[in-house]
Amino acid sequence: MKASRKLGIWMDHSMAYLMEFTTNPFEIITVESDAEEKINSATTFEAMMATKKKLLFTYYNQIANEIRSYNKIILFGPTNAKVELFDVLSEDEHFLKVKVEIKNTDKMTPTEQHKFIKAYFSKS
Repeated sequence: MKASRKLGIWMDHSMAYLMEFTTNPFEIITVESDAEEKINSATTFEAMMATKKKLLFTYYNQIANEIRSYNKIILFGPTNAKVELFDVLSEDEHFLKVKVEIKNTDKMTPTEQHKFIKAYFSKS
């Protein structure tokens, strides 16, 4: 039986920190969204919202491409970006057998993020 690969993702709408749960020091992969920067150039509210939606979808797909090899994933952070990512993952057949859970948290330092992931996966 193949060992389970576990990943914690702290995220908001501008940045995602992907941290694999291992016995080694955590390696952090950062995925950035440029949605906030580029929407300001839109001329109308409708154009701004359409641009933001498209850019966030691109951001969530970048994250999905990075996490395809994991079996257990915890999404956490202060905004609803984690729920939006979960919705994208739910529609992707690569994630049908992946256990994905969502937890609300505040903004966290990298040390707090590591502690959260260790505590979460140590009890599961």
